[in-house]
Amino acid sequence: MEVIYHKKQLQDYIERQKEMGKKIGFAPTMGALHQGHISLYQKAREENDLVIASIFVNPTQFNNAEDLKKYPRNIEKDISILEKSKWVDMVYIPQVEDIYPENTISKHYDFGGIELAMEGASRPGHFDGVGTVVEELFRQVQPDNAYFGEKDFQQLAIIKKLTQLLNLPIKIHGVPIFREKNGLAMSSRNERLSVESREKASIIHTALVQAKDWFSEFSIEEISEKVAALIASQKNMKLEYFVVADETSLQTTTTKNTSQKYRAFIVVIVDGVRLIDTMEM
Repeated sequence: MEVIYHKKQLQDYIERQKEMGKKIGFAPTMGALHQGHISLYQKAREENDLVIASIFVNPTQFNNAEDLKKYPRNIEKDISILEKSKWVDMVYIPQVEDIYPENTISKHYDFGGIELAMEGASRPGHFDGVGTVVEELFRQVQPDNAYFGEKDFQQLAIIKKLTQLLNLPIKIHGVPIFREKNGLAMSSRNERLSVESREKASIIHTALVQAKDWFSEFSIEEISEKVAALIASQKNMKLEYFVVADETSLQTTTTKNTSQKYRAFIVVIVDGVRLIDTMEM
């Protein structure tokens, strides 16, 4: 597995691969890799000649400086995980100036409203930051296929919209959530949880499973109240939001229509760590 640290090196590498007619699969990450990330590369390996990873903790998608500071970083461990997986041919670890050559600021995008709900409402400017870094990485790596986890379902929708807005010839693939044995969605932020907190955070998945069971029997308002009560019953745990949204428009709803598909989205603060999850209803 090759490791590339600078944009110029990457450009030379991509040029050689394109000349050989290689189909490129790509999944960008912010590091602190886990099995959920590896599942992206396994999927990419099935559908491409060449699989590229990237590791870059993007400062513009954090609206909380403390959150950025605390984000887990261990490049050596991440490189080792990628090598052992055998799925990845090259990992790109750019410097800040490779992504932001002038100022470390986001572009502004109009994603048609899907950027305003849920994570967009809770973290102003977050999706502009995501769009900026993903656009730049797409332009540098020039993949044919790109892979993103469905845990960040709203982000997945944003990136699909981004490729449409920019007319990029890249197919975006969502990969199912990879969960720990207790149901907790795998996330880099889980590294910040104690063993005890990691175990009790399984209530997030339990709440989503319960919501799915309740969906045909109760109103969305009643389901929301039940989920809130379930989380409130846990020590050192705070519900930031639980919403049900139309799976296509991502517009939150309080009513149900049999012709539409719905998805529940939840954010819970567990011992100071912000965890997100989602499930089709």
